[in-house]
Amino acid sequence: MTQGPIHLQVAVSYALPRAGLPSAVSFRKWVAAALKGRIREVDLAIRLVDAKEGRALNRHYRGKDYATNVLSFPGELDETIKLPKGVTMPLLGDLVICAPVVAREAREQDKVLLAHYAHLTVHGTLHLLGWDHEDDTEAEAMEQLEREILAELGIDDPYAADGAA
Repeated sequence: MTQGPIHLQVAVSYALPRAGLPSAVSFRKWVAAALKGRIREVDLAIRLVDAKEGRALNRHYRGKDYATNVLSFPGELDETIKLPKGVTMPLLGDLVICAPVVAREAREQDKVLLAHYAHLTVHGTLHLLGWDHEDDTEAEAMEQLEREILAELGIDDPYAADGAA
């Protein structure tokens, strides 16, 4: 069995009330599952935001004027950049998860809310590792990897309900 990360630093911040949102422990578990066998040391941050902040970030960074479920910001630091105090390399990046969008999608797709958060955390973490879904072949490979990771966590196939990519 392949081991997970030996050093995993996941900072989780909540920019909205925490009621009904997953715990930081859950996010760390999901990130660890996504990284298992892929990377041994990592620092990353997850920020849970409201629709206003999610929309502003999506508009600024992607040119899309709506809140989306998860945004991934890969770390682009090199050895010449001084790291903030307390941050160790490698800095994988940041995930921004828009809680109202995740809740709405879970309701619309008849998914368990916690399972949807797990899926989007795994999905976003894979983006930070360089996975993408720009074409059908990449999408199929990424979705299959997500299914395998989520199955290890005891979570059903997130694509089975709607068959969407």
